[in-house]
Amino acid sequence: MLFPVSVQLNILIFSILAGVLTGILFDLYRVFRGLENPNRIVTFIEDMLFWIFTGIVVFIFLLFTNYAYMRMYVYAAIGIGIIIYMEMISKIFIKVQYKLIKSIIKFIRITFNFLTYPIQLLFYNIKRKNKQKILKKKLEENQNRI
Repeated sequence: MLFPVSVQLNILIFSILAGVLTGILFDLYRVFRGLENPNRIVTFIEDMLFWIFTGIVVFIFLLFTNYAYMRMYVYAAIGIGIIIYMEMISKIFIKVQYKLIKSIIKFIRITFNFLTYPIQLLFYNIKRKNKQKILKKKLEENQNRI
């Protein structure tokens, strides 16, 4: 079936965007995987699940944008989109992801410390009073010996 040039151009653009989307998903997965060091079996299962998920997401994206019209040039355009993303945007995106994760962890840590501070202060005061009582008791015992 022949499509007008404008439809073919849309298919080409959305196929390139599907490649960029695949690159973004891959970087998200790479950062997620960088946080842990699983064994080979877990890595294989994670990789398979990632590629199945990515295939479904790209298929749904192409389904909504160009009715999942798949020809060889669509696959080539997806590959070109991945290459463009990996060469131009990937390094910046990964740095932003790491900074975002670092900021989120820092925010959680500060919030946790802020929320638990009154409890820590309460325990500190209880311990201090107990120490003072023990020291007083020891001091009295020492004075009684003398």
